[in-house]
Amino acid sequence: MEAKSGTTEMFIGLEERYGARNYRPVPVVVDRALDCLVWDVQGREYIDMMGAYSAVSHGHLHPRLVAAARRQLEKVAVTSRAYHSNTLGPFLAKLCELAGFDRALPMNTGAEAVETAIKCARRWGYRVKGIPDGRAEILVARGNFHGRTNTIIGFSSEAEYRADFGPFTPGFRHFDFGDMASIEAAAGPHTCAVLIEPIQGEAGVIVPPPGFFRELRDWCTRNRVLLIDDEVQAGLGRTGRWFAFEHEGIRPDALILGKALGGGLLPVSAFLADAPVMDVFNPGSHGSTFGGNAFAAAVALEGLLVLEEEKLVERAAEMGPLLMRRLREVQQAAGPLVRDVRGRGLWVGVDIDPARGSAREIVERLAQRGVLSKETHETVIRFAPPLTVTPALIDKATAIFRDVVAS
Repeated sequence: MEAKSGTTEMFIGLEERYGARNYRPVPVVVDRALDCLVWDVQGREYIDMMGAYSAVSHGHLHPRLVAAARRQLEKVAVTSRAYHSNTLGPFLAKLCELAGFDRALPMNTGAEAVETAIKCARRWGYRVKGIPDGRAEILVARGNFHGRTNTIIGFSSEAEYRADFGPFTPGFRHFDFGDMASIEAAAGPHTCAVLIEPIQGEAGVIVPPPGFFRELRDWCTRNRVLLIDDEVQAGLGRTGRWFAFEHEGIRPDALILGKALGGGLLPVSAFLADAPVMDVFNPGSHGSTFGGNAFAAAVALEGLLVLEEEKLVERAAEMGPLLMRRLREVQQAAGPLVRDVRGRGLWVGVDIDPARGSAREIVERLAQRGVLSKETHETVIRFAPPLTVTPALIDKATAIFRDVVAS
């Protein structure tokens, strides 16, 4: 059915009639967007304070990314990895240069990159560490969110994500996020890796205690365990550094990127590691028809150049404290309704006391007033605008938020 003019109710009705019921969107029907602004089908303007979960870090339809996409679409888009392309090599080279790793393996979605990391960690455990076949274990944090594939939800600690989808893949053991004693208790002789987010996004923008990742890095080194850092949301400038691990002055053994890597135009992800880890893969051991396609590589390379040349990482470092300060002013005005404001860079969670208010209701009221956000776990409202956000937009959006929670 061709998209055409219609009412909000009509488009929502079509989705509800013909779509699976696996989402509960905020009742806004987006028609177009540009940079940090979104307009719905009835012409109402919104400030985007979500950034598509960090996928739109460059702003909507960044002109350089749109131009790069158009140039490549006039040449070739997808041929599969059966052949080389003149866009993939330059993209991988730039990505490895920025992240500081020897090699990168391109995929599409963040979940695919996580699955790639799991396969790599297990094969490294068997072929390099010498773990007996079929016994490798990966440590994962309670409250984690690494994607929606069956393997990944199998090691989620959220009952809702797991309900009636089993049986699940074994080989994962849980620890408490930010707690080294818990990691040591969960580890065993067959531990090959720790898979962890630098900040737990879906859990409510949970920031670990200072020094935790330094301790974890040292522990992994001593115990010959891979430290795999999932920065699908946190990476590429979101926290005010190129990569969140830089805040702790450490380097993981492997890095997972996604979302912003596609410039807000298409899904692009990657798994990065040095040669001694990545080279456990050989031809035929892993792949993806669309992963690393010429179109995706061209857009992703331009996205990295935009982040670098337009200093969007530095911008996030500058705008982040302003966003945090304004949201903490909202907390003071809201009294006991807001229990906490936490985050890093342009990624902040506002924790709502469920006994005093509903995060979902507040999000919907924000949308009615022209600010787009999204709740998580019923109690936390997330703010993660494009890295191009201005002080004026932050002030306007947070002033509206203040009015909403005070009313």
